[in-house]
Amino acid sequence: MKKLFHKDLIKKSLKDLIALRNKIRKEVFDNGIKNSMRALSQTHLINLGRKNIARINTAVSQLAKQPKAS
Repeated sequence: MKKLFHKDLIKKSLKDLIALRNKIRKEVFDNGIKNSMRALSQTHLINLGRKNIARINTAVSQLAKQPKAS
């Protein structure tokens, strides 16, 4: 998982952003389970995933506020 940038996220469609958010949520959940079992060596991935989800949520809310062009 790598850091996502806002300028890249606002270029994607709403459907793609929601799919990406769900995928990252699953990864964060899986990493949390692995961390609780002491099987995760890269614990920074949990916080990185949470921050990426927040970035995606920001992009989704901005897309929702934009007026639709007909």
